[in-house]
Amino acid sequence: MTYYSVLDVTPTTDEWVPDYIGPANRLVAHYGGKYLARTASHERLEGDSEGKSESPALRILIAWPSKEAAVSFMNDPEYVPHLKARTAGSISNHYLVEGKDDLA
Repeated sequence: MTYYSVLDVTPTTDEWVPDYIGPANRLVAHYGGKYLARTASHERLEGDSEGKSESPALRILIAWPSKEAAVSFMNDPEYVPHLKARTAGSISNHYLVEGKDDLA
């Protein structure tokens, strides 16, 4: 079953970005993931931002062939230092969404 990573990332420093992109791209592909979107072009269509921080700088969507592929990517020893750098240098949230419709 397909799973989707949905991330919002707001860098607090750009120092980690150049060393992150190449390894992340390669490892996502290695685990069968495919970037569907990596963009700063997004807007809120619903919801109230009152009392919350600004919109994230980036929205990132990745399709995975399975939950195991997504989790294996996140736990890959080669990715872990890049993940630590990203989380230290940004405000990030990462959601893993199962590609199913519970309301159908």
